[in-house]
Amino acid sequence: MTWFSLSVRQWGRIRQFLSLFCLCLLLVVSCAPRPQTTTSPSGSVSSSTGDGRITVGTTAKPRTLDPADAYELASLGLVFNMSDRLYTYEPGSTEIKPQLATALPKVSQDSLTYTIPLRKEVVFHDGTPFNAKAMEFSIQRFIENKGKPSFLLADTVDSVKATGESELTIKLKKPFAAFPSLLAFSGVCAVSPKAYEIGAGKFKPNIFVGTGPYKLAQYGTDSLRFDVFDKYWGEKPANKGINVQIQTSPVNLFNAFRTGAVDVAYLSLQPDQIRSLEEGGKKGDWQAITAQGSVVSYLVLNRNQKPLDQPEVRAAIASMIDRPLIMQRALYGQADPLYSMIPTTFNVSQPLFKDKYGDANLDRAKQLLTTAGFSKENPARVQIWYPSSSPTRSLAAQILKSLADTKLDGILQFEVTPAEAPTFFKDITRGLYPAALLDWYPDFLDPDNYVQPFLSCQKGSVAKGCEDGGSQTQGSFYYSEIVNKLIDQQRQEQNPEARKKIFTEIQTQVASDVPYVPLWQNKDYVFAQKGISNAQLDPTQNLIYKTIKK
Repeated sequence: MTWFSLSVRQWGRIRQFLSLFCLCLLLVVSCAPRPQTTTSPSGSVSSSTGDGRITVGTTAKPRTLDPADAYELASLGLVFNMSDRLYTYEPGSTEIKPQLATALPKVSQDSLTYTIPLRKEVVFHDGTPFNAKAMEFSIQRFIENKGKPSFLLADTVDSVKATGESELTIKLKKPFAAFPSLLAFSGVCAVSPKAYEIGAGKFKPNIFVGTGPYKLAQYGTDSLRFDVFDKYWGEKPANKGINVQIQTSPVNLFNAFRTGAVDVAYLSLQPDQIRSLEEGGKKGDWQAITAQGSVVSYLVLNRNQKPLDQPEVRAAIASMIDRPLIMQRALYGQADPLYSMIPTTFNVSQPLFKDKYGDANLDRAKQLLTTAGFSKENPARVQIWYPSSSPTRSLAAQILKSLADTKLDGILQFEVTPAEAPTFFKDITRGLYPAALLDWYPDFLDPDNYVQPFLSCQKGSVAKGCEDGGSQTQGSFYYSEIVNKLIDQQRQEQNPEARKKIFTEIQTQVASDVPYVPLWQNKDYVFAQKGISNAQLDPTQNLIYKTIKK
């Protein structure tokens, strides 16, 4: 696989998501905004109409509804609710379950061929029958139209063929145990062969024709309307349809929810607004729903830059980190401390950084720095860079600097420096930054996606570090032959328990070598009015429309 290409594209995703994430985490010192008059989008229906439809408010404006090109939360969340994939997730679980498939894939002995049985008597929104040929068309289109997420399958899939009316056979280029999770990605959904065509760049951004519980009835610049698909094969939605209002700012979304103009608010509110709405939820004014997120934040340490070329310095930084303090001062408690590169949403996650380094272990940090030859007269100096568009990272960097300045007797000195996002993501791959604060949005829900893009290296050495690979594009330049072999092993291992042991070995090696320091794992927040029930998120941060009822 072209893993270098994969990682570069993943950075593209972070750039695309950065502004959205920053809206969600923007730190505002002042009190919650005063209510303002918010104009509802034309064509939308307010939450008080009593027609059984649900009004969802958001600031997330979609770029496209074409699943072969959708690669941002705003687009993927809408595609998710109008579509079916071969596999999907239960709310609160990262385990996949069949959707258009009727069972998990049958995998060949060489782990290269996946045979998938499909549902019968399913139709698309335009009346076209769904079958294996339609699913073959959908996957080939996802790959061959070369949209933003196409690499997810293009780097992995060798061929896809309908081997029966209701049987699909997919052959991989090399073993990849996490492959079924790729088939749950929202963009890898079934689309009508009559409504779409295959060809590089042949996208249809303003329509959607799939097999899901809702049909697209209206797509405007500030609103969308989803109507229930009466020929849906599965359980019908608990509501009569969905009206999506796209608000122009978090303030407008906050006020629209507080005044009852929307039934449900999701993506993106500022931390002080979330705190205010949480307080209202505790008083019974509305519902505040929290879900464990899959986005992680971490500190990258470049082993090719002095003094971070010394393991003791990296270990000292891991020891002095105070996650509870960062949670309190930078995140208002709207995240959880993270002690592994793999978040706690996966049962393979091991909190080895907590076991090995703890939090604010300042005496140990000083001891390690002294062992490495540093002192108050000869301090270890480290620059920490972050995207200038991220107030949260700015504050986290200042907290780290303050800790070093006040608690480490001058032995470690941090200099915090912002950079414009485009420059930042270009320069980090060139190795210009000693340390950097970053976040990670997974492409698919498998522990591999928190390991391979960070630690793998196709070309490098212990002496020079990584010259080409995941760790080079992430800015750590980490190279470990042991970890490279372990990554390959877990990708080939089909036995979940055996695979879990391999992930433990990987996490143990990372805690020892410290190419990164995991910091926090986000929480996702949904707010719903009192008369609403079953507002839920799936593990990929999508609000599930069909379960919402009032």
